[in-house]
Amino acid sequence: MIKPLSNRVLVKMEEGEETTKSGIILSNAAKEKTQIAKVLEVGPGEKIDGKLEEMYVKKGDRVIVSKYAGTEVKYENEEYLIVKQDDILAIVE
Repeated sequence: MIKPLSNRVLVKMEEGEETTKSGIILSNAAKEKTQIAKVLEVGPGEKIDGKLEEMYVKKGDRVIVSKYAGTEVKYENEEYLIVKQDDILAIVE
């Protein structure tokens, strides 16, 4: 498994809808990339001025990730995204 370092978070992006509400099937080029992801692993935090930064997200959370954030990683035929906690905009409840 991938274990993020510092204030980084490992997420897996959720798959977007294949069809519109009216039933129109979208090609891959027409689909907008989803920004909702599931948190798989959370780093320990980062020391700033001798204090450990609190990690606000936890494993299992669904989050909204900034559109162009992170580094895409392919590991064991799965695609993941590693983002800094600052690139997580919200927790979806």
